[in-house]
Amino acid sequence: MLLKYFYDEKLAQASYMVGCQATGEALVVDPSRDIQAYLDTAKKENLTITRVTETHIHADFVSGAKELATETGATAMLSGEGGNDWTYQFLDQINHEIVRDGDEFMVGNVKIEVMHTPGHTPESISFVLYDRGQDTPMGVFTGDFVFVGDVGRPDLLEKAAGQKDTSRVGAKQMFESLKRFKQLPDHMQVWPGHGAGSACGKALGAIPSSTVGYEKVTNWALRHDEEEAFINELISEQPEPPKYFAVMKKVNKVGPALIRELGEPKNTILSADELTKELENGMQLIDTRPASEFAKEHIAGTINIPNNKSFANWAGWLVDYNKPVYLIADERNIEDLTKSLRSIGADEVAGYMETAAIAGLKGEGIATESYEVATPDQLKDKIANEEVTLIDVRNEGEWNDGHIPQAQHIMLGYLQERIDEVPTDKPVVLQCQSGGRSAMATSILQANGIKNVTNMAGGFGAWSKEDLPQTK
Repeated sequence: MLLKYFYDEKLAQASYMVGCQATGEALVVDPSRDIQAYLDTAKKENLTITRVTETHIHADFVSGAKELATETGATAMLSGEGGNDWTYQFLDQINHEIVRDGDEFMVGNVKIEVMHTPGHTPESISFVLYDRGQDTPMGVFTGDFVFVGDVGRPDLLEKAAGQKDTSRVGAKQMFESLKRFKQLPDHMQVWPGHGAGSACGKALGAIPSSTVGYEKVTNWALRHDEEEAFINELISEQPEPPKYFAVMKKVNKVGPALIRELGEPKNTILSADELTKELENGMQLIDTRPASEFAKEHIAGTINIPNNKSFANWAGWLVDYNKPVYLIADERNIEDLTKSLRSIGADEVAGYMETAAIAGLKGEGIATESYEVATPDQLKDKIANEEVTLIDVRNEGEWNDGHIPQAQHIMLGYLQERIDEVPTDKPVVLQCQSGGRSAMATSILQANGIKNVTNMAGGFGAWSKEDLPQTK
């Protein structure tokens, strides 16, 4: 048997290939939208992908199940649990089989048993793996059910998808599902769908796999025996779900477009006057340069989302899905940036401008601007004397753990829709934990006409190191 692990750092998302080398058949579990790695691995290992499956209707990335089934002709093994509201709507477009709790299917000599594990979502299933006729299971693919050190959050349907009063219902289901999990043999390996950095839980570990026995000992959720206490802890202090999660649920339920149906972004060559008019008419232009470069000079009206491993996550918060996306980036990065955007369902990546074009546009007279970056030591007196408005853009949990007394809290992901809450009678200082998120926030304020802005270098972390005042 072959077991291959794939990991997308930008989404903290894991997927797996199970292959039977005796028969040359393979299964892919929870594939990402970019399926090339699975095709390449199958070819390298002389395997044919005959089955593809996913543990639930994902909220945090576009599933590759439809794409992979279409490309290879594999049969998609998809959950039939959860009721009519959780029925896949693209089944007529692919080979498929609906599976439910207790069902079994084979991948060559490898047996997969389906285990219904609701809690994170109603239709969630896990896959127990048995190798070559063994009666003892080897491990379980848990998706967003059990992570290393945590379990899937039950509040996404309520917070991201707007389904009222579902958090406690999901938490109760999770408690019951964990009872079943605890009955599995301790030796079984646990292969989760996410690692640290995912917003699908609040305390995910960075270790790629675990065992049932180890999780029973160390995972806070599995140590609970009292239902109400478990529910209260599970639904409390969950991180804010990115706004794109609601889009993903719909996309993955209805079925995403195939990659080959999407056009490639084109090098968009505009004069300074043409670009100025486009920006005035609402053009969505994302500058992907590092914040330090953007701060020194950038085209007025652009938003800065740096090209790093957090790009997809923050793009999901900040991009308007109802508008085409245009990028400012080096040409060599366009393909990866486009993949990142499409991995979260921002499919209409219409065009790009190379970074070098900024100098030419400036020469033609396009409006550019910059913003100040200052240390806590440089800002402390102005903040104490309330000569500036301080906006803390961190998550609610970070804010509750400690913040600067004069600060106003508006989490970065909600800043654009709450822009009217930002006072403009004083200069504005933006602050996060280390200075990265507040740099994006600074670009958002400038793009919305609030020009007298400063980013706090080092953020609350640097403020704390200076032993400056803070409160809870």
